Amino acid sequence: MSRLKVFIADDEQPARERLKELLSDIAADLPTEVVGEAANGLEALERLPSGGAQVLLLDIQMPGMGGLEVARHLAGLPVGPAVVFITAHDRHAVEAFELNALDYLLKPVRAGRLEGALRKAAAGGAPQPQRLAQAAKGPREYLSVVERNRIVLVPVREIVYLRAELKYVTLRTRGGEHLIEEPLVALETEFAEQFVRVHRNCLVARAAVRGFERAAEDGEEPHWNVVLEGVAERLPVSRRQWAAVRALVKDHP
Repeated sequence: MSRLKVFIADDEQPARERLKELLSDIAADLPTEVVGEAANGLEALERLPSGGAQVLLLDIQMPGMGGLEVARHLAGLPVGPAVVFITAHDRHAVEAFELNALDYLLKPVRAGRLEGALRKAAAGGAPQPQRLAQAAKGPREYLSVVERNRIVLVPVREIVYLRAELKYVTLRTRGGEHLIEEPLVALETEFAEQFVRVHRNCLVARAAVRGFERAAEDGEEPHWNVVLEGVAERLPVSRRQWAAVRALVKDHP
Protein backbone atom coordinates (compact mmCIF):
# COMPACT_ATOMS: atom_id res chain seq x y z
CA MET A 1 0.00 0.00 0.00
CA SER A 2 1.44 3.37 -0.99
CA ARG A 3 1.86 5.92 1.76
CA LEU A 4 -0.53 8.87 1.94
CA LYS A 5 1.49 12.08 1.84
CA VAL A 6 0.46 14.41 4.68
CA PHE A 7 1.41 18.00 5.50
CA ILE A 8 0.78 19.40 9.01
CA ALA A 9 0.16 23.09 9.73
CA ASP A 10 -0.37 24.11 13.36
CA ASP A 11 1.17 26.98 15.32
CA GLU A 12 1.71 24.79 18.40
CA GLN A 13 4.62 22.33 18.20
CA PRO A 14 3.08 19.93 20.77
CA ALA A 15 -0.01 19.74 18.56
CA ARG A 16 2.12 18.90 15.52
CA GLU A 17 3.99 16.24 17.47
CA ARG A 18 0.71 14.78 18.70
CA LEU A 19 -0.57 14.47 15.14
CA LYS A 20 2.63 12.71 14.08
CA GLU A 21 2.23 10.27 16.99
CA LEU A 22 -1.33 9.54 15.94
CA LEU A 23 -0.22 8.97 12.36
CA SER A 24 2.27 6.41 13.67
CA ASP A 25 -0.49 4.76 15.70
CA ILE A 26 -2.65 4.20 12.60
CA ALA A 27 0.23 3.30 10.27
CA ALA A 28 -0.66 -0.40 10.18
CA ASP A 29 -4.10 0.40 8.74
CA LEU A 30 -3.26 3.59 6.88
CA PRO A 31 0.42 4.16 6.03
CA THR A 32 1.31 7.85 5.81
CA GLU A 33 4.37 9.99 5.17
CA VAL A 34 4.71 13.47 6.67
CA VAL A 35 6.16 15.49 3.78
CA GLY A 36 6.32 18.81 5.62
CA GLU A 37 5.04 20.96 8.44
CA ALA A 38 4.51 24.63 9.18
CA ALA A 39 4.00 26.76 12.27
CA ASN A 40 1.79 29.36 10.58
CA GLY A 41 -0.25 29.99 7.46
CA LEU A 42 2.42 31.85 5.52
CA GLU A 43 4.90 29.03 6.06
CA ALA A 44 2.31 26.53 4.87
CA LEU A 45 1.75 28.42 1.63
CA GLU A 46 5.49 28.66 1.03
CA ARG A 47 6.40 25.06 1.82
CA LEU A 48 3.42 22.95 0.82
CA PRO A 49 3.22 23.31 -3.00
CA SER A 50 6.61 21.67 -3.63
CA GLY A 51 6.09 18.79 -1.22
CA GLY A 52 3.47 16.83 -3.13
CA ALA A 53 1.12 16.58 -0.15
CA GLN A 54 -2.15 14.77 -0.80
CA VAL A 55 -3.79 15.81 2.47
CA LEU A 56 -3.23 18.89 4.61
CA LEU A 57 -4.00 18.77 8.33
CA LEU A 58 -4.69 22.44 8.95
CA ASP A 59 -5.28 24.25 12.23
CA ILE A 60 -8.12 26.73 11.78
CA GLN A 61 -6.70 29.34 14.21
CA MET A 62 -3.13 30.42 13.54
CA PRO A 63 -1.39 33.80 13.93
CA GLY A 64 -0.90 35.87 10.80
CA MET A 65 -3.29 33.93 8.60
CA GLY A 66 -6.07 31.56 9.62
CA GLY A 67 -6.62 28.13 8.18
CA LEU A 68 -9.61 29.03 6.04
CA GLU A 69 -7.68 31.74 4.20
CA VAL A 70 -4.75 29.36 3.72
CA ALA A 71 -7.09 26.81 2.15
CA ARG A 72 -8.59 29.45 -0.15
CA HIS A 73 -5.15 30.31 -1.53
CA LEU A 74 -4.23 26.65 -1.97
CA ALA A 75 -7.40 26.17 -4.00
CA GLY A 76 -5.68 28.04 -6.82
CA LEU A 77 -3.09 25.29 -7.31
CA PRO A 78 -3.54 23.11 -10.41
CA VAL A 79 -3.62 20.05 -8.13
CA GLY A 80 -4.30 21.14 -4.58
CA PRO A 81 -4.33 18.91 -1.49
CA ALA A 82 -7.41 17.68 0.28
CA VAL A 83 -7.84 19.58 3.54
CA VAL A 84 -8.85 18.43 7.00
CA PHE A 85 -9.37 21.39 9.34
CA ILE A 86 -8.49 20.97 13.00
CA THR A 87 -10.10 23.19 15.61
CA ALA A 88 -10.86 23.56 19.27
CA HIS A 89 -14.59 23.33 19.87
CA ASP A 90 -16.00 26.43 18.21
CA ARG A 91 -19.71 26.15 17.54
CA HIS A 92 -19.74 28.74 14.77
CA ALA A 93 -16.73 27.23 13.00
CA VAL A 94 -18.19 23.74 13.23
CA GLU A 95 -21.50 24.94 11.83
CA ALA A 96 -19.67 26.57 8.91
CA PHE A 97 -17.73 23.38 8.19
CA GLU A 98 -20.82 21.20 8.30
CA LEU A 99 -22.91 23.59 6.23
CA ASN A 100 -20.27 23.72 3.49
CA ALA A 101 -19.27 20.03 3.56
CA LEU A 102 -15.73 20.70 4.80
CA ASP A 103 -13.86 17.99 6.70
CA TYR A 104 -12.81 18.86 10.24
CA LEU A 105 -11.57 17.33 13.49
CA LEU A 106 -12.07 18.66 16.99
CA LYS A 107 -9.19 18.85 19.45
CA PRO A 108 -8.09 16.69 21.19
CA VAL A 109 -7.82 14.59 18.02
CA ARG A 110 -8.34 10.83 18.39
CA ALA A 111 -6.63 8.18 16.26
CA GLY A 112 -9.81 6.62 14.94
CA ARG A 113 -11.30 9.94 13.89
CA LEU A 114 -8.03 10.98 12.27
CA GLU A 115 -7.89 7.81 10.19
CA GLY A 116 -11.49 8.24 9.05
CA ALA A 117 -10.95 11.89 8.13
CA LEU A 118 -7.79 11.10 6.17
CA ARG A 119 -9.51 8.37 4.17
CA LYS A 120 -12.48 10.59 3.44
CA ALA A 121 -10.31 13.57 2.45
CA ALA A 122 -8.04 11.51 0.20
CA ALA A 123 -11.06 10.11 -1.63
CA GLY A 124 -12.81 13.48 -1.94
CA GLY A 125 -9.97 15.67 -3.21
CA ALA A 126 -9.40 19.38 -2.71
CA PRO A 127 -12.27 21.45 -1.26
CA GLN A 128 -14.29 23.60 -3.61
CA PRO A 129 -13.35 27.31 -3.52
CA GLN A 130 -16.96 28.46 -3.17
CA ARG A 131 -17.45 26.31 -0.08
CA LEU A 132 -14.34 27.76 1.51
CA ALA A 133 -15.50 31.29 0.71
CA GLN A 134 -18.92 30.67 2.24
CA ALA A 135 -17.39 29.27 5.43
CA ALA A 136 -15.04 32.24 5.89
CA LYS A 137 -16.02 34.83 8.50
CA GLY A 138 -14.54 37.82 6.73
CA PRO A 139 -12.56 39.03 3.71
CA ARG A 140 -9.08 37.74 2.96
CA GLU A 141 -6.03 39.80 3.84
CA TYR A 142 -4.27 38.65 0.65
CA LEU A 143 -5.09 37.73 -2.92
CA SER A 144 -2.95 35.00 -4.42
CA VAL A 145 -1.40 34.29 -7.79
CA VAL A 146 -0.07 30.85 -8.72
CA GLU A 147 3.20 31.08 -10.66
CA ARG A 148 5.08 27.87 -11.58
CA ASN A 149 3.45 25.93 -8.74
CA ARG A 150 4.37 28.71 -6.32
CA ILE A 151 1.84 30.87 -4.50
CA VAL A 152 2.54 34.61 -4.62
CA LEU A 153 0.60 36.60 -2.04
CA VAL A 154 -0.45 40.20 -2.66
CA PRO A 155 -1.69 42.13 0.41
CA VAL A 156 -5.15 43.55 -0.27
CA ARG A 157 -4.09 46.81 1.40
CA GLU A 158 -1.52 47.33 -1.39
CA ILE A 159 -3.97 46.89 -4.27
CA VAL A 160 -4.87 50.12 -6.09
CA TYR A 161 -7.47 48.70 -8.47
CA LEU A 162 -9.02 45.50 -9.83
CA ARG A 163 -10.08 45.52 -13.49
CA ALA A 164 -11.89 42.77 -15.37
CA GLU A 165 -10.48 41.89 -18.79
CA LEU A 166 -11.96 38.89 -20.60
CA LYS A 167 -11.85 35.95 -18.17
CA TYR A 168 -9.13 37.49 -15.99
CA VAL A 169 -8.95 40.32 -13.47
CA THR A 170 -5.90 42.59 -13.47
CA LEU A 171 -4.72 43.23 -9.93
CA ARG A 172 -2.75 46.50 -9.87
CA THR A 173 -0.45 47.64 -7.08
CA ARG A 174 1.97 50.55 -6.99
CA GLY A 175 4.74 48.12 -7.86
CA GLY A 176 3.20 46.17 -10.73
CA GLU A 177 0.32 43.97 -11.76
CA HIS A 178 -0.84 40.35 -11.74
CA LEU A 179 -3.64 38.40 -13.36
CA ILE A 180 -6.09 36.42 -11.23
CA GLU A 181 -9.04 34.25 -12.16
CA GLU A 182 -11.77 35.44 -9.81
CA PRO A 183 -15.09 37.05 -10.77
CA LEU A 184 -15.09 40.81 -10.24
CA VAL A 185 -18.57 40.68 -8.73
CA ALA A 186 -17.37 38.21 -6.08
CA LEU A 187 -14.39 40.44 -5.26
CA GLU A 188 -16.72 43.44 -4.99
CA THR A 189 -18.88 41.59 -2.47
CA GLU A 190 -15.98 40.29 -0.41
CA PHE A 191 -14.11 43.61 -0.27
CA ALA A 192 -17.04 46.03 -0.22
CA GLU A 193 -15.49 48.06 2.60
CA GLN A 194 -12.13 48.50 0.85
CA PHE A 195 -13.12 48.98 -2.80
CA VAL A 196 -15.72 50.93 -4.77
CA ARG A 197 -16.92 50.27 -8.30
CA VAL A 198 -16.08 53.09 -10.73
CA HIS A 199 -17.10 51.30 -13.91
CA ARG A 200 -18.79 48.05 -14.84
CA ASN A 201 -15.37 46.41 -15.20
CA CYS A 202 -13.34 48.16 -12.50
CA LEU A 203 -13.05 48.46 -8.71
CA VAL A 204 -10.68 50.96 -7.07
CA ALA A 205 -9.33 51.06 -3.54
CA ARG A 206 -11.22 53.67 -1.53
CA ALA A 207 -8.03 54.65 0.30
CA ALA A 208 -6.18 55.26 -2.99
CA VAL A 209 -8.65 57.81 -4.44
CA ARG A 210 -7.04 61.26 -4.51
CA GLY A 211 -9.35 63.19 -6.83
CA PHE A 212 -10.79 63.44 -10.33
CA GLU A 213 -9.84 64.91 -13.67
CA ARG A 214 -12.29 66.09 -16.27
CA ALA A 215 -11.64 64.44 -19.63
CA ALA A 216 -13.23 64.30 -23.06
CA GLU A 217 -12.24 62.72 -26.33
CA ASP A 218 -13.15 64.02 -29.77
CA GLY A 219 -16.85 63.64 -30.38
CA GLU A 220 -17.60 62.52 -26.82
CA GLU A 221 -19.27 64.26 -23.94
CA PRO A 222 -16.98 65.25 -21.06
CA HIS A 223 -16.57 62.67 -18.32
CA TRP A 224 -14.51 62.18 -15.17
CA ASN A 225 -11.42 60.08 -14.58
CA VAL A 226 -10.41 59.00 -11.10
CA VAL A 227 -6.92 59.93 -9.89
CA LEU A 228 -5.30 57.19 -7.81
CA GLU A 229 -2.30 57.47 -5.52
CA GLY A 230 0.77 55.62 -6.72
CA VAL A 231 -0.18 55.04 -10.37
CA ALA A 232 -0.11 57.40 -13.33
CA GLU A 233 -3.01 55.69 -15.07
CA ARG A 234 -6.38 57.45 -14.99
CA LEU A 235 -9.51 55.30 -14.90
CA PRO A 236 -12.86 56.46 -16.27
CA VAL A 237 -15.83 56.79 -13.96
CA SER A 238 -19.16 55.80 -15.47
CA ARG A 239 -22.17 58.07 -15.07
CA ARG A 240 -23.93 55.35 -13.14
CA GLN A 241 -21.16 55.17 -10.54
CA TRP A 242 -20.28 58.86 -10.39
CA ALA A 243 -22.30 59.78 -7.31
CA ALA A 244 -20.90 56.96 -5.17
CA VAL A 245 -17.31 57.60 -6.26
CA ARG A 246 -17.63 61.39 -5.97
CA ALA A 247 -18.65 61.02 -2.33
CA LEU A 248 -15.25 59.55 -1.50
CA VAL A 249 -13.45 62.87 -1.96
CA LYS A 250 -14.74 65.80 0.02
CA ASP A 251 -14.77 69.40 -1.17
CA HIS A 252 -14.15 68.55 -4.81
CA PRO A 253 -15.67 71.24 -7.07
